[in-house]
Amino acid sequence: MRAKRQGLIVWFQHMKNIKHIKRYGHLLYSSKKLKYAVIYVDQEAIQQIETKLLRLPFVTKVERSYKPFLRTDFENAKPDKAKEYDYKMGI
Repeated sequence: MRAKRQGLIVWFQHMKNIKHIKRYGHLLYSSKKLKYAVIYVDQEAIQQIETKLLRLPFVTKVERSYKPFLRTDFENAKPDKAKEYDYKMGI
């Protein structure tokens, strides 16, 4: 069984701090320009990890990803008629 995971967006001051952030979860992405990183952690431990990250001196802000709580099954999703025609043509 898979563990329930949730993303954390960690805003930091310098790229050299990525090594410290990696210790708290699975690093998925880091942006050099905007100075943030996306890490995934277990949902059971998200509160403790978030408080630990906020205590670090180089972390400016930590945001949670709400993707696990969004509904992804869409009802009455109809494809566009023009696109449907193009698919039949093989374009």
